[in-house]
Order: sequence, then C-alpha cells, then structure tokens
Amino acid sequence: MERFKGKVAVVTGAGAGIGKACALAIAREGGRVVVADIDGPAAIACTAQIAAEAGQALAVAMDIADAQAVAELFQTAKRRFGGVDVLVNNASAMHLTPHDRAILDLDVAVWDKTMATNLRGTLLCCRQAIPQMITRGGGAIVNMSSCQGLSGDTALTSYAASKAAMNMLSASLATQYGHAKIRCNAVAPGLIMTERLFAKLDECMQRHLHRHQLLPHVGRPEDVAALVAFLLSDEAAFITGQVLCIDGGMLSHVPTYADGGNSAALPAGDAAEAAATSHW
Repeated sequence: MERFKGKVAVVTGAGAGIGKACALAIAREGGRVVVADIDGPAAIACTAQIAAEAGQALAVAMDIADAQAVAELFQTAKRRFGGVDVLVNNASAMHLTPHDRAILDLDVAVWDKTMATNLRGTLLCCRQAIPQMITRGGGAIVNMSSCQGLSGDTALTSYAASKAAMNMLSASLATQYGHAKIRCNAVAPGLIMTERLFAKLDECMQRHLHRHQLLPHVGRPEDVAALVAFLLSDEAAFITGQVLCIDGGMLSHVPTYADGGNSAALPAGDAAEAAATSHW
C-alpha cells in the first residue's frame, strides 16, 4: 500500500520506540517524514533506516517544549517538503517519570516540566501544523496519549494528568477544525514493550502487568504504529475526536479479573468457590 504517497508527515519523539515505528510505517507507505527528536543521533539513525529502505526523511534535533524550536521545525518541513499533511505528536518527557510521584510527594517542578513537554509541546506542534494543513486542503493528527490518562495510579501523577488533558485537547482540535477537513484522534497505548521500557521493567513487574491483559502477548511499537497509520490515512476519513485504546484489553475488564474474578475461566471447583464468596 502507498497510503501516504505525496504526503508529508512530522513525527515527534521519532528517534526510538513508538515514534520511530510510526515514522517507519509512514515512510514505507510513500510518505516523506520529518523525524524530530531531542536526541539528534537517534533521529539521524531513524532517517538512515528510512533511506536504506528507499524512503525520504529528514532528521531534526529539537525540544518540543521550546516554542521557537517548534516553529523552526515546521518551517523546515515547509521549506524542504512544501508543507505538512499529517502529524504524530509522540514526544513525551519520559525521563521525568521516575520522579513523578504521588501528589503529596510530587515536586511541582516535575509537574511543570512534564506539562511543558507532554501537553504544551503538543499544543505548540498543533498550532504550527494546522495553518499548513488548511493551506494544503486538510490533514490528520494523532496525539499519543496513554492508558495512564484514563485511570488512576499510585504515582505518575503529572504524566497521567498531561495525557488526560491531551485527550480533551484532541477533542477540541477535532471540533474546531473539522470543517477545515482536519481530523484529530488520540491513541492510548497500554503495555507496549519498547526497548526503553524493557530495560526499566524487571521480570516480576512485567508478569504483574501482563496478567491484567486479556491477550496472551505484550504489545509492540509496530502494533501502535499500525493503528496510527490507519488513523492518519484516508481509510479513517470519518473518524475524528476519538480516544482509541490499544492495550490488549487491560482497561476493559473488572478489577478482579487477574485474581480469578472471571469465574468462567476457572476450573469448576475454583469457580464454585469464587461464586460462593462473591458479593456481586
């Protein structure tokens, strides 16, 4: 397929993980991709892989929390490729998550820095992309949210709040610019085993998270990229203003599922015991 032939994409946080997978997926279907990342060498490595597969890409080292850097990013896209048709806002301040604690233990500076990148940075990119999309007759935006933005947790207070706000930002953008033929959706990944996450989670935590999924395998960056590519393509021309979970079913079941709450899946004896002690 060449769903992005003739189209120009900007993907932020595209040096690794989900962002890189999205950039590769778009390039493999004919799109010209501006690969933006705060890690310049990682962005260059991504463009080199795209070039090796006969795609077209440009690496830009920048920080989306910097308004001037964001403006220059989109000026570069316009100067090099003529403008922007699709945007993936994937960049996120993941380096702050180890310090992102419960409310009373949270350093407000972590909150401010998280919001500056995750939420304000996404807004800045949208503000730069929308005028170019209007000039080119429309466009599509995917904002990378998270299941953390749809459920409470004992930590990650700033990250979760930023992603929840991103969901509403996506709905607002879809509402305000739909008549200009600009669509916007948010994607909320669950447990996606990127290289960074694999290095951070020990085996015990991986098992703990995995047992709350409905599917017997973890998600991959390519799984998210496939959904993003669909939402950006003309195949999703009537989909806008939505938050789509891609979490293996992690948020779709009762809280007791992982502890045997789904009695139909238990052996007969265990099911009878669960039913006898149930308050449902």
